[in-house]
Amino acid sequence: METLYFILLGIVQGLTEFLPVSSSGHLVFLDKIFNVETGNFMLVSIILHIATLLSVIIVFYKEIWELIKHPFSKNGKSIIISTICTVVVVLIFKGFFIDSFSGKFLPICFMITAILLMVTYFKTKSPKYKSYNDMSYKNASIIGLIQGVAVLPGISRSGTTISTAILLNVDSDKATSYSFILSIPIIICSLIFEIYECFVGNQSMYSGGVLNLTLAFVIALIFGIFAIKIMKKLAKTGKYYYFSIYLAILSIICLFI
Repeated sequence: METLYFILLGIVQGLTEFLPVSSSGHLVFLDKIFNVETGNFMLVSIILHIATLLSVIIVFYKEIWELIKHPFSKNGKSIIISTICTVVVVLIFKGFFIDSFSGKFLPICFMITAILLMVTYFKTKSPKYKSYNDMSYKNASIIGLIQGVAVLPGISRSGTTISTAILLNVDSDKATSYSFILSIPIIICSLIFEIYECFVGNQSMYSGGVLNLTLAFVIALIFGIFAIKIMKKLAKTGKYYYFSIYLAILSIICLFI
C-alpha cells in the first residue's frame, strides 16, 4: 500500500505542479484519502520538488540558458520582480498559509481556480481580446503577488499566473512560458525552506525505503515533463475550461470528505 501511495504521489506531483489544478491541493486531497500526513515526510517533499525542478529545466533549457547569460535582461528582471513579490506575500501571510494545509479551505480554493480558468477562456475567445507578447514590470509585479496567494492548497500556481498574465493581455504563449520559468526560483525557495525545516525546524523526515523515493522521483520527473508539454499545446488553443470543469467537480467532492 505504501509503494502504491508513492507511485500516486509521483504522478500527482508531476502532473499537478504544472497543470492548472493545484499540486498542493491535490496532495492534501490525496492525504485525506490515504490518511497519510505528508507534512511528516519532508524528505519526500524535497525529492518531489527536485524532480519537478528538473522537468522545467529539461523542457526550457534554452530559455533558462539565455537568462543565465543575461540575468539583467528585461525578462530576467521581470522574473526577479515577480519572485520578490511572491516571497513578500508568503512571508506576510506565512501563518495563515500553513494553517490552510489542514484542507479546510480546499473546496472554495478549487472553485476559485475553476472560475478563474473559465473567465480566462472567455477572455481569450472574446473578439475584443488583444494579446501582446510583452511582460512589463507592472505585470510582473501583479503576477508575483497573485502567485503568492497560490500557496493556498487548491489555488493553482500555474493556473493563476497564466490566467493573470492573459487577463493583463499578455500573449498566451508568453504567459505559459513565463509561468513555468517563474516556477524555478519558487521551487528553489520551497526547497530551501523544507531543508531548513528538516535540519533546523526539527521536522520529521521519511525513513522508508530508497525504492519508494526513487519511484516517486522518476515518476514525478516524467509526468512533470508530460504536463508541461500539454500546457504548451493548450496555450495555443486556450481551452482551459476542461480543467475548470474538473476542479468544480473536485470542489464539490471535497465537501463530503
